[in-house]
Amino acid sequence: MKFLDTAKVYIKSGAGGAGCLSFRREKFIEFGGPDGGDGGRGGDVIAECVSGLNTLVDYRYQQHFKAATGMHGMGRNRSGGKGADAILKVPAGTQIFDEDGEVLLADLTEVGQRIRLARGGNGGFGNAHFKSSTNQAPRRANPGQESEERTIVLRLKLIADAGIVGLPNAGKSTFLATVSSAKPKIADYPFTTLHPQLGVAACDGREFVIADIPGLIEGAHEGHGLGDRFLGHVERCRVLLHLVDAGTEHAGKAYKTVRRELEAYGGGLADKPEIVALSKIDTVDKVALQAQALRLQRAAKQTPLRLSSATGVHLTETLRLVLAKIDEARAAKMVQPATAAEWHP
Repeated sequence: MKFLDTAKVYIKSGAGGAGCLSFRREKFIEFGGPDGGDGGRGGDVIAECVSGLNTLVDYRYQQHFKAATGMHGMGRNRSGGKGADAILKVPAGTQIFDEDGEVLLADLTEVGQRIRLARGGNGGFGNAHFKSSTNQAPRRANPGQESEERTIVLRLKLIADAGIVGLPNAGKSTFLATVSSAKPKIADYPFTTLHPQLGVAACDGREFVIADIPGLIEGAHEGHGLGDRFLGHVERCRVLLHLVDAGTEHAGKAYKTVRRELEAYGGGLADKPEIVALSKIDTVDKVALQAQALRLQRAAKQTPLRLSSATGVHLTETLRLVLAKIDEARAAKMVQPATAAEWHP
């Protein structure tokens, strides 16, 4: 399945059905009176968050969604039926923006969430609605209300507990493939990963979701390399796992390069809890590994982990630390509403 995280869609709700102008005409009934029914309501355009999706690729092949028009009213006081709704099924983590891409209309983060994007028009009244003691034969019926139409932008931000960041070829995909059942493309050259990948890692009987995004290079926020367009997929992560290749020229400079891109992107990424690790430690000798670890420690202001996805060294310890950071972030988020309640009783 192809990966698509942005789509522009045209939507249109259904117009309301027209009211009916009718009179009861039957043999031996002298004063039948008006019996025109009301029109039915037009269908809505609804966005619904569903499970089983992790891409917006369906909206590459269909960009127009129109709800059905309400049925017109009929004689014998028969009202028209409601038009069918048009439902846009989107994966969890989808943001819906107005056409300009700036005004946020909805942020669907949980399966089952629904939002009405365009309201169907109300049906018109039939002439039976206007009957009164002074107007017993009204010859008036309303048309249905017009539909609503607009263009919206869908933007997907994958929901994961932890996100892996680093320079290209830092061992991110190998790590993901080792600790989960994900099967990302792995090769000995930069930019092997072209699209974000998700995997479910297990540790001590618990599971959590890890997102691997394409590598960043210097100037990614200006569009260099693959740019920073995929960084949005780690905005919702609770913790970042920053991998630095032990075989790189200078681990400290490699770390700072990625940190500058995270800060330039914004979105709160630079403030997220971060776990720093030297990867591919099996590719260098002990002297070089010690030197790289000291460089990375000075740059990151923390003692880096040392791991090897190929040999399995310290993978369990890394997962346990990631899980601990996730639990801390969850606990902090649960405390926030209570703190706000103290200030706003």
